[in-house]
Amino acid sequence: MKTNTLNENIFDLIANQWGLLASGDEKNHNCMTFSWGGMGHLWSKDIVYIYVRPQRFTYEFIEANPYFSINFFDEKYKDILKICGTKSGREIDKKNLDLTPLTENGCVYYKEAKISAVCRNIYYQDINPSNFLDAEIDKNYTDGDYHRMYIGEIVSMKHQV
Repeated sequence: MKTNTLNENIFDLIANQWGLLASGDEKNHNCMTFSWGGMGHLWSKDIVYIYVRPQRFTYEFIEANPYFSINFFDEKYKDILKICGTKSGREIDKKNLDLTPLTENGCVYYKEAKISAVCRNIYYQDINPSNFLDAEIDKNYTDGDYHRMYIGEIVSMKHQV
């Protein structure tokens, strides 16, 4: 059994430092900033789970490709993450953001990331508002644009040295 290691606080990485979700290959890919998700162990696999709204351009890439990556960067990349969280790949070409795409299993990840996890997409589930046990959760969906949750098996973890 392969063991992935992470010597970082995953809660801080995702909620405060944000991640960059990417899917597609080196020539045709897109990325978006994310701050909802997690890591864990499920079905005897090290996994990542992330949430993507269907109107996001990256959604099309995750739907069309068997792999995605999550990438975490040092603070100096925060401006790039802000752009990737506010501008759609339909509006701007995110391949021009001073990030170097590398590929594994036909999936892009970024050379500048301090941590990258390449994941094989193994499950998805659409958020169903009738399952909310806390009614306040629905305030995150004023437009009714409920996320799709993706679970990916971590096939490799890369740490910048």
